[in-house]
Amino acid sequence: QVQLVESGGGLVQAGGSLRLSCTASGRTFSRYAMGWFRQAPGKEREFVAAISWSGGRTDYADSVKGRFTISRNNAKNTVYLQMNSLKPDDTAVYFCAADSTDSVRRYGYAYWGQGTQVTVSS
Repeated sequence: QVQLVESGGGLVQAGGSLRLSCTASGRTFSRYAMGWFRQAPGKEREFVAAISWSGGRTDYADSVKGRFTISRNNAKNTVYLQMNSLKPDDTAVYFCAADSTDSVRRYGYAYWGQGTQVTVSS
């Protein structure tokens, strides 16, 4: 069993930056990919970014490409999402997720955190 806890969310003005963190416990970082998803009010949960165990492979949604960067520090059992040039449309609850494979995919994740709220004001 893997437990994931997100932190770093908050209120920021458009154009600002935030860094989200997700720390894993339990059977942590057993060579599986991790990802970030988000869900805005009234919308479905959507994929944001993913990263392989080694950090060598990443994937980003088109809506965040060039603005967000995913990274991980396996020694700290932590994955990060650096968010720059934030827009009001980025407002959502952000969830981290751990996969059961190292496939860097956009679906099928096995473990989920509780989410952290990101609010971007205009």
